[in-house]
Parts: sequence; structure tokens; C-alpha cells
Amino acid sequence: MIMRKIVSIAMTAVMLASLVACGGSKTAENASAPSAAAKEASNENQASADASFSDMKVGFIFLHDENSTYDLNFINAAKEATEKLGIPSENVIFKTNVPEGQECYDTAAELADSGCRYVFADSFGHEDFMIQAAKEFPEVTFAHATGTKAHTEGLDNYQNAFASIYEGRYLAGVAAGMKLNEMIKDGKIKEDEAKIGYVGAYTYAEVISGYTSFFLGARSECPSATMEVTFTGSWYDETAEKEAANKLINDKCVLISQHADSMGAPTACEAAGVPNISYNGSTESVAPNTFIVSSRINWAPYFVESITACAEGKSFDKDWTGTLGTDSVLLTDINNNVAAEGTQEKLDSVKADLESGKLHVFDTETFTVEGKKLETYMADVDTDPQYEGDTEAVSEGYFHESEYRSAPYFDLQIDGITLLDTNFG
Repeated sequence: MIMRKIVSIAMTAVMLASLVACGGSKTAENASAPSAAAKEASNENQASADASFSDMKVGFIFLHDENSTYDLNFINAAKEATEKLGIPSENVIFKTNVPEGQECYDTAAELADSGCRYVFADSFGHEDFMIQAAKEFPEVTFAHATGTKAHTEGLDNYQNAFASIYEGRYLAGVAAGMKLNEMIKDGKIKEDEAKIGYVGAYTYAEVISGYTSFFLGARSECPSATMEVTFTGSWYDETAEKEAANKLINDKCVLISQHADSMGAPTACEAAGVPNISYNGSTESVAPNTFIVSSRINWAPYFVESITACAEGKSFDKDWTGTLGTDSVLLTDINNNVAAEGTQEKLDSVKADLESGKLHVFDTETFTVEGKKLETYMADVDTDPQYEGDTEAVSEGYFHESEYRSAPYFDLQIDGITLLDTNFG
């Protein structure tokens, strides 16, 4: 599956290059110039491609608006991709603050009725309603981020997408571990006081995979690190996230990270002088003295590929996974005023090892579950009402996250992490 995706990405890159080229690639000095007929055919093809995008109408459904770091990340990517493709701004429709309910179907149907050939939604709870719309409008491509059902639904016009963000969170965790080491070296904390706090939204596999990969990154640098996780029961609730961060700080957590979408946790950290690592974008504007770095998914490459396939009537991966190699997983600039010395160099080295396959985030030699090494695990990849495991995810010494479907399915509780509450599944 991985090789198929690599080939697909490579083919798409070649296709995109032909779409945006302005006269073709440069030839060597001793190469013969293209014929007039070839030039004319190339110009006609380019004009045809441009026309297909200039006439195209696309719609985007967002759970919240630009005040949410999560949704803002999608909004910016959608703008970048549609501008790159040459889709007129008046043909790009954004629908914000669309709940994870029947309102999503109504909005998707409205966009399809208005002439959108491509409709995208950005939140997990939108999925069933997007599938409902896809069945009703077979001529429209419906795309959805973080979902799990496209590879089993079998609809030609419905697709899921995600990215290996667990690798980005691992890298952010490395930065956290280096900061903990600095705090220990400077005498601010003792080794056994290197406790991280983590503000999560729900106890979904996506969140579990995220906080676990972050912790493993931190512990790769600071072996004495432990972590406490608390949940808010909401993707975006600034008050709840601030309260959760303060709860963790009061419980002697000396560094805070999050999988929630507001500025609540970063502002609490700034007020308390506690280092923080955010998600989906820099929070340095509200936490200049405590923000270290943030990981995020860059959705622009996916949008470009997916919308291009739709415009050209070509098939597209029903379960697309972006990677570090496709620039779909990124870190923000490091705040060097807060980060430990040498953080950028270390992250560059670790990133290279992840990309080469030398390093795997969920290497089973680096963690235990109830005191035991993980030898086997049947993951729930093919979603069903019983949420039963159906796919062996452990082989070659590591848990193969986001390889058998794009959305995360790592849902194990590893040693070293304490959940302060578990009632938000």
C-alpha cells in the first residue's frame, strides 16, 4: 500500500508540473527544440487545463472558523491550494461553524446543488453525513479529513485523508524532552520531576496516538519523563482548555502540550511561566515567553492532488496519507528564546531518520503496555459497530500506524502515561 501511494504521489507530481508549467522544462543546449506543432499542442493542453480549473467550483465545510487553530489550518491550506490551481475566489465557497450533525449533510447538499464539483469537510463527526451526501450526489466528489470509512464504503466519489502527524508530534516531543533536560541541568527541576501535562479533547484513537507519539519523542531525550493527560470533551473550548492546563500545572506538570484547538492552554502556560508546545500552528503571539514549537498537518498538497483528480475525472486514493516526504507534516519555526540550545539541529537529524525508515515512532523496544513488550495487536482498522480489532498492526518491531488506513488507530495505553479522566470517548 505504501509503495502504491508513493507511485501515485510521484505520478501526480508529474501531472501537476505539466499543469503549471509555462512553456515546459528547459532543454540542454545540444537538444533539439520542440516543433511548432508540439508547441501548439502543449499550449492547447495548457489552455484546456487552465479552463478546467477556472470553471471549477469547490466547497469547504469547517467545524469552527478561523478562531480555531485546527480550522484555520485547513482554511489557509484551502486558500493556498485553490490559488495555486487557478480556481477563481468566487468559485471557492467556505462554510464555517457547521456542527457534526444533520447540518453537515444539509450544507454538503447545498454546496452540491449550487454547482460544486468537489466538497470537503474537516471534522471526524462530519463523516456519516458526508457519506449520505455522496450517495445522493454521485457526480460530486466528497472528501473528508480524519474519517475511517472510505476504504470500506466503496463509493467512487467519497474519500478520506489524513497524514502521519504522529511523526510531527514525535518531533515536537523531542523538543519537549530537550527542554526538560535543560530544566534539569539548570536545577529548575529534578529528574523525577520531569512531568508533562497534556490537554486532550476526546479519548479517540487520534488523540491517543497523538499524545503517545509526543510522549515517546520526549522520553527519547529525557528518559525520566512521565505524562498526565486530561480531557475536555470538546475540540474547541477555550475556557475548558485553560482550566485543564491550569489543573495540570497545579499538579506539578512542568511542560504542557495539547490536542485541542483554542489558545486556552497556551495562555494559561504564559500566565504561569510554563513551557508549552501547541498544535496546528504557532501560538507565540499569545505565549512569546513559553511557546517552543508546534506540529501541524499541511493540507495544501492533498487539496492540490485531490482537486486536480476531480477536475480531470481521474480516480484518486480513497484513503490518502500525507507524510513528512510530501511536506504534509510540518513543524513551525522554533522559538529560540524558549527552546533548549541545539533543538533545531536535533530535530533535523531525527526527521531524517524518520524519513529514511531508520527510526519508527512506535518502535516496540521503546515502550511497554502493563509492563510487557507489545508483540502483537489487532487494530480496529475496518470500522464496524462493535469496534473490534481486525488487522495485525505489529510487525518488524514496530506498530504500523496510518499504513492500513490514513486515520490513526493506535489506541493503546502505554506505561508512563496517566489518564486523569477517561469519560470523553
